[in-house]
Amino acid sequence: MGHPGVERRKHCVYVTRNTEYHMRDGVCVAVRDRRTGKFVPAHIAVSLKLEGGVRLFPNGAVIPRIDKPGVGDAIWFATATDASRQLVTSRIEAIERPSKDIVASYA
Repeated sequence: MGHPGVERRKHCVYVTRNTEYHMRDGVCVAVRDRRTGKFVPAHIAVSLKLEGGVRLFPNGAVIPRIDKPGVGDAIWFATATDASRQLVTSRIEAIERPSKDIVASYA
């Protein structure tokens, strides 16, 4: 059973098929390639805000969600200052907590 109070943790990791998106307070602070295990500092998602999720259906329908995405959804990242900087990821496979060592390694 989860904690019934308000979520106070600042960090989480959204895991997709090929990529891990490391988040702090809803902003992407690091991206790691799952195949190599290396962080990708120049990835377009770094410094973008998580705007919501995108529910993908088997028939090809796509429904945007303004709440936090869950497993099976895609992530929608954007920035308020540059409309050309948007990203929709592949489906989320897991949502995890990063270790303290990983959090300390963020640039």
